[in-house]
Order: sequence, then C-alpha cells, then structure tokens
Amino acid sequence: MPHFVIMGAGRVGVMLAHSLEAAGHTVAVIDQDERAFRRLRKDFDGKKVKGVGFDRETLKRADIEHAYAFAAVSNGDNSNILASRVARETFKVAHVVARINDPNRAEFFQRLGIPTVAAVRWSTDQVLRRILPEQSMTGDYREASGRLVLAELQLHEDWTGHSLTDIEEAADVRIAFITRFGEGMLPGPDTSYQQGDVVHAMIRTQEMNGVARVLSSPPGDLEDEPFEPRLSQRSWGKPASTVERTEEAIRRDDSPESGLQRGEEEE
Repeated sequence: MPHFVIMGAGRVGVMLAHSLEAAGHTVAVIDQDERAFRRLRKDFDGKKVKGVGFDRETLKRADIEHAYAFAAVSNGDNSNILASRVARETFKVAHVVARINDPNRAEFFQRLGIPTVAAVRWSTDQVLRRILPEQSMTGDYREASGRLVLAELQLHEDWTGHSLTDIEEAADVRIAFITRFGEGMLPGPDTSYQQGDVVHAMIRTQEMNGVARVLSSPPGDLEDEPFEPRLSQRSWGKPASTVERTEEAIRRDDSPESGLQRGEEEE
C-alpha cells in the first residue's frame, strides 16, 4: 500500500490527506503548529508529525524513507521548495510536488525538474477562462515543459453527432477521454460527441486560443479560415497565453512587493 507524506496541515494539505486515506493509502501529515492538526477528521488514522517539514529527522518520523510521494503544500514557498528538494535528493522519493504562490518562481523550479502547483496562476487561469471568450477552456494538467496542456473543450452545440475524430482533425488536438453521464470513458474510432459530454483533450499550449475559436463555432464556419493561433511572442520565443500576458501586466502595474508576499498574505 503506497505511503504519502504531506507537509502542511492547511486546507490543501488536509483535503489531500483525507482524499488519500479514503482511497486506502497510508498518510503522514507534517506541520510546525500542533493546533493545525485539529483540521483533520477525528477518525483520521494517519500520522501527525509536529516539526519542520524540511528537517531530516522530522521527515524520517513521517516515514519518508518508505514514501511513494511527497507533497509540500504549506504557505511558505521557500519551505516547500527546500522540503521538496530534501525529499527528492536525500530520500530519493520518486514523486514530489511543491505548492508555490509566486508564479514566476513556480515556472523557474518547474524548469529545474521540480513539479510545482502555482496557486496564483491557477486562480488567475480559472477566472480568465470563465470570463474571456477566447479562454473558454479549463486547463486540468500542464506537462513539465509547459508545451502541452490537458484541457476541457467547450464545443458549439452543432458539433453534436459529429465523430470525435472530426473534432480532432478540425482543431488539431488529441482527445484523451470523455465524461458521459458522470462516467469517464476512453473514446473509440466510432465515438461521437453527444450533448452533455465533457471532452478532455491534449492541446499545444500556444494553440489554446485557436482551438477555442474553432470549437466554439459551428462545424464548417471556419472551413475557409486557416487555423492560426493568435498569440503574442515572449522575449525568449515561447508564445504567451492570455493568462500569462495578463499576469505580466498585473506585475508591471502592481505595487513593488513580491508575488510571494502577496500570495502569503492572501492565504
């Protein structure tokens, strides 16, 4: 049975702990403040380890040496990164993830091979994808290089009855799975889109706006229009999404305090 170690008994850490235990896994939760463990359910059977999450002895008491995965989800970016590095480099934990409030730092550590979840970027992304027409897709997962994203497609109702193969060809995406009547299913060559289906596809990040534009229109409306993602170019050559461009504008216009300070104050 896989063992999981979580650093941080805040809302995210507690939710992770409960979900993993409900799935039948063993869990250890680390926090410096013993009062934080009160957030855990009374019937929580996992370990509650008081201490600093990047301290080796504390990690050993959480049974890090037998951990399948380690998640650092405290409020401190530096602590999360340091703890993740100790888990990976000292204890050779194969699956490690760190929660980062500052999206710039998250991107930096992601490129160093440390999987990160940027709370600020996630929140901004979720809001923009619901209020901007060209950002009408919800991103669920972005692979380490940032070039591919698993996203929920928003399709015009006239796509109903068309095969998923037609949708893939029209938008140049690869459909991974669909949810129909609340159940996930892998599509076959003859699977068609039905009203109410939730379609998830792998998309090139730089083409998300173009994919959204194609699929939000009825089939055939864009037959004579070339598929061309309309994105600006960042200084190092990687196309920037609307989310990234908005974040850059916010950082230019915002106060001089760091993203880390803002993230921790919000938390």
